[in-house]
Amino acid sequence: MTDWRRSAAYRIAFIYTGALAVAVALLGALVYFAADRAFRGQQDLALAEAKAALVQDYRRQGLAGVAETIRHRGATNGVVTFGYALFDANGRRLAGDFDLKLPRSGYSNVRFRDPVEGVDSARVLTSALDRDHILVVGIDSQALERIDRVILSLFAGAFVLVLLIGAAGAVLLGGYLRRRLERISGAARAIMAGDMRRRVPVSARGDEFDQLGRVLNLMLDRIAGLLDNLRQVSADVAHDLRTPLARLRGGLEAALAQGDQAAREAAIAQAVRQSDALLALFGGILRIVDVDTGDVRQGFAPVDLSELAEDLIDSYAPAIADGGRHLRCDIATGICVAGDRELIAQALANLLDNAQAHTPPGTMIRLTLRADGGFARLAVEDDGPGVPADDRARIVERFVRLDRSRSAAGHGLGLNLVDAIARAHGGGLAIEDALPGLRAVLRFPLNPG
Repeated sequence: MTDWRRSAAYRIAFIYTGALAVAVALLGALVYFAADRAFRGQQDLALAEAKAALVQDYRRQGLAGVAETIRHRGATNGVVTFGYALFDANGRRLAGDFDLKLPRSGYSNVRFRDPVEGVDSARVLTSALDRDHILVVGIDSQALERIDRVILSLFAGAFVLVLLIGAAGAVLLGGYLRRRLERISGAARAIMAGDMRRRVPVSARGDEFDQLGRVLNLMLDRIAGLLDNLRQVSADVAHDLRTPLARLRGGLEAALAQGDQAAREAAIAQAVRQSDALLALFGGILRIVDVDTGDVRQGFAPVDLSELAEDLIDSYAPAIADGGRHLRCDIATGICVAGDRELIAQALANLLDNAQAHTPPGTMIRLTLRADGGFARLAVEDDGPGVPADDRARIVERFVRLDRSRSAAGHGLGLNLVDAIARAHGGGLAIEDALPGLRAVLRFPLNPG
């Protein structure tokens, strides 16, 4: 059962209806007072014209002419519309059938006795004809009051109609908002219950709820990917650690069983080396996690990528030559990116290490750096055996090692770290076929400064 008092959707809808009703009420009051003011202005204008005509009669015909005009214009057997009265200085009515007491000078609202309806209200204009005679011209306010009542009735009906239509619209709007929000909360409840594939329904209208749904779905996809990655990492760590830990345990047992001191020390030294390898594995995992979290972006600064590549080439050239391989480079100058110099250096070093570790002697290793469409393109390629097309996407994943690499040292984290560093810098890592050999391409956005 819907609790309307706690529903934000219904509360918003009814607040909107209330605001609309208040606006209609204010409009009605404004129209009423404006119309009343205009009608009363028309009354005062009519009174002024009637008084001016009588004043002209007085000037032409004197007091007797005014009295005759008043008697002629006065109402006889009907409801008074215009009323006229002539008073002396003592307030005694001399002419006219306008039954009222002498009003104050100027415009005023008075009560008079209508011969048909009895006591009624009127708007009058009082002015002196001379020192001893006062003229009163009045108009019955009944017609104006009737118009006011009609206006009030119309706006009262309109106000009630707006309230009814607004209430119905608020119920419909509140229900619509609740249904749209319920789809989102329903998807959230299903996900909390364990259905990680559930997503927020999105229609083709593209309204604000659909935009919110798309953002939430992207967030859920990201969370699902992180959870899948966590499960994969957990399984891969367990799989990759099982054999080294078993070897470590076997080595320690062998050391305990050794009677010869030299053999025992050799077994312990081997166990220490295996422990160092495990620590390096965990260090690599933690390094990737640090890069993936994005905290490294806080320390970004301009990095001269051309200078960094030249420094690494100078450092790696002797080792590559000692391994029987050849190194060539083609580095454009003045290429600068925004990033972490240490991380970029580590990414490039990992690519050079992979090129040495997975190619035979005599291989040509090439490093190129170019600016390409707003990005710095840093490529390390070789003419070695390469990687099958089906495996090129896999080798970037964590703990993935191809069968022919199982005998080599490492845990399959190098390219995954390179990919994480590239993504943290707003770029990416692409593995391509060098025909022959393999090409790893790093792309970093150029520093606009």
